[in-house]
Amino acid sequence: MKSLNRPGGHVTGILFNQNVLGAKRVELLSEIAPGMRRIALLMNPTNPNVKIEEADAEAGARKLGLETITVYAKNASEIATALEQLLSAKAEALITATDPILLDRREQIASFALGHRVLAMGFVQQIAVAGSLLSYGPSISWMYRQAGDYVGQILKGSNPAEMPVLQPTLFELVINLKTARALGITVPPTLLARADEVIE
Repeated sequence: MKSLNRPGGHVTGILFNQNVLGAKRVELLSEIAPGMRRIALLMNPTNPNVKIEEADAEAGARKLGLETITVYAKNASEIATALEQLLSAKAEALITATDPILLDRREQIASFALGHRVLAMGFVQQIAVAGSLLSYGPSISWMYRQAGDYVGQILKGSNPAEMPVLQPTLFELVINLKTARALGITVPPTLLARADEVIE
């Protein structure tokens, strides 16, 4: 690929790069639960972006005087073990890293977190809908619409080499108030006011 604006060859698409959102997710968790001290990062070690995303979350936590521990799961069968590890480490919150396997297991993760009173943060809206406390990241729906639009343009004769690779510029904050109530958390009004979606 030559550049994002003019990729060249037969390549174009949507870049789902969330490696710099870890610190923001830590900040949002800290805002919703100011007494929290330790956050677990649930990550897939085979994901090529895992180290960058982990470093960003750790840097954000250090700035706020918070500890992080990382637990790994590379497939569905390892998630239960990873979740038990975060309990052993006395993590009060959990950030689900950007990964399709973790997205696929969102109900399992959200149910475990709620059952053990761990504050769970996801990387897309679908994770908050599944029962996590909140999520912050780009809209997958927007990305699918853009991808569909690009397919249509290419089928009509557009040259992919001249179509810029798109990157999300807007990020959604979703708060699950039902989960907050179940956890006994009062969401600060300033945070509620900034939410793009509130799940009742």
